[in-house]
Amino acid sequence: MTTAKQGDTVRIHYKGTLDDGTVFDTSEGRDPLEFEVGSGTIIPGLDAAIPGMTVGDAKTVNVPADQAYGPVNDQARQAIPRTDIPADIPVEVGTQLQMQTPQGQVVPVTVADVSEKEVTLDANHPLAGKDLTFAIQMVEIKAA
Repeated sequence: MTTAKQGDTVRIHYKGTLDDGTVFDTSEGRDPLEFEVGSGTIIPGLDAAIPGMTVGDAKTVNVPADQAYGPVNDQARQAIPRTDIPADIPVEVGTQLQMQTPQGQVVPVTVADVSEKEVTLDANHPLAGKDLTFAIQMVEIKAA
C-alpha cells in the first residue's frame, strides 16, 4: 500500500474548525483538495501531518497558530483618515476591501474599526492568531 511522502501529489477531504467548533472551511460538496506534499502550498502544520498516511486513512490534526497563518501582526493594522477613503466605499466594521501598495501590489484588508475621523484597516489573514483543527481523509496519492 502506498504511503504519502514529500513530493507526492495527494488529494484529501477536510473540514477546518476553530476552537469553538465553528467551521471556517471544508471540502464537503466539492472536489478533494489536491496539492504536492512539502511544496508549501498549504499551511505548514497541515502539510506536516500528511506523510505516512495511506488512502482511506482519516485523522484529526490540531494546528497551532504559528504553524497555520501565524500570529496577529499589530503592524499590519493601519489607521487612515476617513477623508482619504472615497465616499462610495463602504467602511463598516468587517467589510473586506483591497488596498494597493506604492509598488502596485494588491493587499486584501478588513475594516477593523471606524471613528468619526479614522478608519482602521487590518491586513492580517482573518485566521491569524487562531489555532485550527482539521479532520482529514486521504482520498488519493500520486507518487512522485
